[in-house]
Amino acid sequence: MTEELIMKLGQDALRTTAIISAPLLGAALVTGLIVSVLQAITQINEATLSFIPKMIIIGIVLMLAGPWMLDILTHYTVGLFENLATYVRE
Repeated sequence: MTEELIMKLGQDALRTTAIISAPLLGAALVTGLIVSVLQAITQINEATLSFIPKMIIIGIVLMLAGPWMLDILTHYTVGLFENLATYVRE
């Protein structure tokens, strides 16, 4: 295995991880921001108040984007295993 191949595999793994986690992290960020604004408006300073809405939104996003995320991960893994012999020879 060459250094370039190792760097490419690492970059692909990080890119796939970022693509898969983006919908969940984005939903949690937006939900946290909305709850924080509502807490600032109502002056309720409860740290655990944002936890339940985030969990609900993440569950909904996971149900909606889960098949897409699984498809991305499956394509990445299948491609990795199909080219394993080529990677080892290089």
